[in-house]
Amino acid sequence: MKAEEKRIAVIGIGGVGGYVAGMLAKAYPHVTMVARGARAESIRENGLVLHSDYKGEIIARPERVVTVRDMGQQDYIFICVKNYSLAEVCESIRDMVTDDTVIIPVMNGVDPGENIRALIGKGTVVDSLIYTVAFANEDFSISQQDTFTWLCIGIKNADEKQREKVAEVAKILKGADIDYKDEGDIEVEIWRKYILNCAFNVMTAFYDNTIGELRSDQVKAQQYDSLVWEAASVGRAKGVALTDEHINEVIHKFRHVHADNATSSLQRDYRICKKQTELETFSGYIVKEAKRLGVEIPLSEKMYQGLKEIAEKF
Repeated sequence: MKAEEKRIAVIGIGGVGGYVAGMLAKAYPHVTMVARGARAESIRENGLVLHSDYKGEIIARPERVVTVRDMGQQDYIFICVKNYSLAEVCESIRDMVTDDTVIIPVMNGVDPGENIRALIGKGTVVDSLIYTVAFANEDFSISQQDTFTWLCIGIKNADEKQREKVAEVAKILKGADIDYKDEGDIEVEIWRKYILNCAFNVMTAFYDNTIGELRSDQVKAQQYDSLVWEAASVGRAKGVALTDEHINEVIHKFRHVHADNATSSLQRDYRICKKQTELETFSGYIVKEAKRLGVEIPLSEKMYQGLKEIAEKF
């Protein structure tokens, strides 16, 4: 079957999901966007509007806009929801997944792929991560900031069939003009992104500062470095092959690459006092794993507790 004939669904049309869905729907005819309420109505009436610094202004019109329970069987399913919604999504789509279905979680954290495999038990899960600054606007359009957005895809210790599925996903992404890298050791790549987020999301939310504001303050900039190294120490204790070069690259991006006006999804959720956030993904997980492994991460613990206290006031 040609890529143009494949059925592709994107679940979760927020910043990341909106970018992925917009690029896919611009390129392929059989794209289903899973959304509900006013967002779904807006996409049906106006298409998905993507304001991208990298790819320009795009209006993409999917073949279908449905709720997750009406999605039906798909060849490829991109799951782009917050971690706290993953179990519910998996429960909703389990009966729609066949042995040939490919599921691509484009999510935060280090274990969404493992969780999907456990919760669904069918199909092939291609692990992925995305580097982007993207968010949904009040009018349901999507904004993508800065001159990059790319995915990394792969399956750890993949067999021949799994490698074929990764290659299929690569072909889909290439056809949609979505930048990607096919990595052999996806675990290392996921953790490289995760240690970034353990600092990026946590500190922008804790101080409600942009990246530019954080790096212009010597004390905060040093704290950012410390959070990166603390998270990396937990990854290393778990056996992840993180090198000093990997860690220093994350710090280099903070000091010299990220846009001054960059914010994080966790920070934006805290600004609007959102009841559900990914604090446990970006901070709680690393704190709990550190305690389990006997690793000292005092600054991460301090900021986790501080953010928990703030959230309790929402």
